[in-house]
This record gives sequence, structure tokens and C-alpha cells, in this order.
Amino acid sequence: MHTRHLRFDIGLLAGRLVGATDWLAAEPRTADLSVGYFGASTGGGAALVAAAERPDRVAAVVSRGGRPDLAGDALLRVTTPTLLIVGGDDEPVIGMNEWALARLASPVKQLEIIPGATHLFEEPGALEEVARLAAAWFTRYLAPHDKTTENRGR
Repeated sequence: MHTRHLRFDIGLLAGRLVGATDWLAAEPRTADLSVGYFGASTGGGAALVAAAERPDRVAAVVSRGGRPDLAGDALLRVTTPTLLIVGGDDEPVIGMNEWALARLASPVKQLEIIPGATHLFEEPGALEEVARLAAAWFTRYLAPHDKTTENRGR
């Protein structure tokens, strides 16, 4: 109840992701690993803002039932391969994701709509489909030790 307003503080949430990403880059055991962000709801917008801030470190973004529209003008700077996943029965969020997809600067971007799923993907098999799509995206774009832009276009 007291922290509810923080869910929509995209700058705060993105700043936390940037901080964690910078820590991973400075840590010898993780410095060579690619970073992927998975954001749900407002976390999708925050993940995109953070990806715009660290384009050389973030290799993939997946947003599930997200609000990528909350990333605003940062969408114009996102070059990271981005997958947006939305429930087919979550009509308002579909429109927000279509708007954001059109603004994303990334040459590699995709919107997946899961038929019959609502905002929280509570329907049988819906979260499993989200997991399958996200795993495939991360497997494709988080290739070890290859952070070149050539890898991003695969």
C-alpha cells in the first residue's frame, strides 16, 4: 500500500536495472556474459529504458504483458532485439504494445500475441507459452561471448 506508486516510477526501476547491469560488467566473473532483461507489466517499460541506456551491454529484452509505452522517447534509442508478448484478450495492452513496437529503433523486434490469454496469463498453458517464447528469444540473442551487432541481427 505504501510503495504502490513505485510500480509506475519507470526512471527508478530502470535505474535499478542499469545499476545491476553496471555491477555485472564490473564483476570479473560476469563481465563477459551477455545481459538479458525480462520485464512484466511496468517492468517491461523499465527494461526498455535501461536497454536504451546500456545498448552495448544488453543483448535481449522480453516484455510480458508489459507497458513498453511507458518507456516513452527511450523507445527511439532501443537497438536491442526486443520481444513483446501480450495476451490476446488483453486488448488495451495490445494497442500499447503495437504503438511501442512501431517506435522501437531496434531492427530486430517482434510482437507475439497469445490467443485467449488475459493480462496475467492465468489461463491453462498461457504462462508455459510465455516461457517457451522468452527462452527461445534469449537462447537466440544471448549467445556467449558474441556481443557484436552482427549477432543481434540473427
